[in-house]
Amino acid sequence: MPQRRVKIVITGDDFGYCPRRNQGIVECFLAGAISNVSLLVNASAAKDAAELAKRHNIPIGLHANLSEGLPICEQLRKESSLLNEDGFFHGKMGFRKALKNGLIKMSEVAQELRAQVQHFYTLTNQLPHHMDGHQHVHVLPEIRHVFAQVLYEFGIRYTRMPIEPGLRHCSWLEQHLMDFYMNVEQDALNSIDVFKNHKIRWPDAYIGLSTMGKNASLSTIQFAIENAISAGESTSNIAHEDHLVSSASSSPEHRALTVELMVHPGYPSIPEGGCGEGPDDFSQSLDRVQELNILKNPELLKYYKRRNIQLCAFKDL
Repeated sequence: MPQRRVKIVITGDDFGYCPRRNQGIVECFLAGAISNVSLLVNASAAKDAAELAKRHNIPIGLHANLSEGLPICEQLRKESSLLNEDGFFHGKMGFRKALKNGLIKMSEVAQELRAQVQHFYTLTNQLPHHMDGHQHVHVLPEIRHVFAQVLYEFGIRYTRMPIEPGLRHCSWLEQHLMDFYMNVEQDALNSIDVFKNHKIRWPDAYIGLSTMGKNASLSTIQFAIENAISAGESTSNIAHEDHLVSSASSSPEHRALTVELMVHPGYPSIPEGGCGEGPDDFSQSLDRVQELNILKNPELLKYYKRRNIQLCAFKDL
């Protein structure tokens, strides 16, 4: 029986974070190791990243940021529920805590998201092919409704749905990471109907939580992809089977299975970078180089060919 064709969107997140991140992401794209990027428009090297994307014809989307650095909206920089006492976004966990405590105003979330889409257009002269949330904020309670509405308003058709097949069986993940990822998955499961009701789409499967940073290896990436393929071949295992990006055009047995692999390649953000308050620990570590080297590994590229996996971008779905 012939292998089912697989189309994989390999998205390099945090494009624009710093010049060294941009360098690594472009290297990966030119090596055929990623096929898509996600731009942080409030990051220090966002303008340079947008110019690189134009120069190399890199498909680009928006990595909407509500948790790190400074807002794009000037009005919100003065006073906003989105900011902590130091005048920056609350941070990955701080934002979640503030949201849980009812401190985040959804009108300001909408205002900032719209400002980021408009700034993306200013930088790239196009609307994003896709839009997701930095640190998965787009699937959080309440935020998901505002996020979906903004996507709908701008006609942005695709997002990310971080539900990774087989995640519970990734024994190499530290417990604190597993706990966070399982919370992200539950938030994503609770977001499906919200995005569906706004006509937003996403690939059949998502992977990348289990393969970030030091956990990136040939074996973990192949394990994640094989789990995604297995889930895709059994509709009972796909939580969003009626939202698949290609379901309207052909039957499941004839169309390609679509997968998004989230990655973070680059070089350490030393001494500059970030979104207004300097680079975080992950960005200054060698974990980014770990991902870059694995993604460019010839054995992984051979694996794609052997498994009939075609790299593509959201615009190709």
